[in-house]
Amino acid sequence: RKQRQFIQGAFSRYVSPKVVEALIADPSRMSLEGERREMTYLFTDVANFTTMAEKVDSKELAPLLNSYFEGVTSIVLRHEGMVDKFIGDAVFAIFNAPVDLPGHAEHAVRCAMEIDEFCESFRKKQNASGINLGLTRVGVHTGTAVIGNFGSTSRFNYTAQGDAVNVAARLEGLNKQLGTRVCVSGEAKNQCKTIEFRPIASVVLKGKGLPVEVWEPLREGAITAQRLER
Repeated sequence: RKQRQFIQGAFSRYVSPKVVEALIADPSRMSLEGERREMTYLFTDVANFTTMAEKVDSKELAPLLNSYFEGVTSIVLRHEGMVDKFIGDAVFAIFNAPVDLPGHAEHAVRCAMEIDEFCESFRKKQNASGINLGLTRVGVHTGTAVIGNFGSTSRFNYTAQGDAVNVAARLEGLNKQLGTRVCVSGEAKNQCKTIEFRPIASVVLKGKGLPVEVWEPLREGAITAQRLER
């Protein structure tokens, strides 16, 4: 009973109910100690949020941000990801933890595409009501990192640490320079078998020696296969 309560308390707000039930049914699938594994990481960020927040009454800002987080979080959970943390207006999500998720890169990219649709609709609705909410930009990358409990004896977080996490965050930031809203690394794109992409750039990110391929996922019907072949 204590184990069930711990799992529900630790994960029920951050992963889908299906994952929680899987952990309860087989706790051995859950590794809270440090573990190196391949995962896909998703970062979101709202453009010029700080500037906008300074002009909005605090009583309006909290409900707006909570409604935004609620929408993004529900999409992450629907695609079987884990909401790792909120950082200001940003969301960090992980796919393929705390349990295995076959096809995690594709889950993450489809999640990013749905987040983009939701955030554009949410932004236009806020803009129409006089709140100048900016674009939401998303970065997705697949790579190996260490996941587990990090922190002090009084407070810890179940999170991922490693260079691959930084790459996802920097891809999110690249959208501003590239004029896109969703940037996906070549490592993540190569694991997506049913999603079409268009090449955006090959970029040497800060702290990296080799360039990273950057791709934009395309919705069905956005471009023909014949055009992609050219």
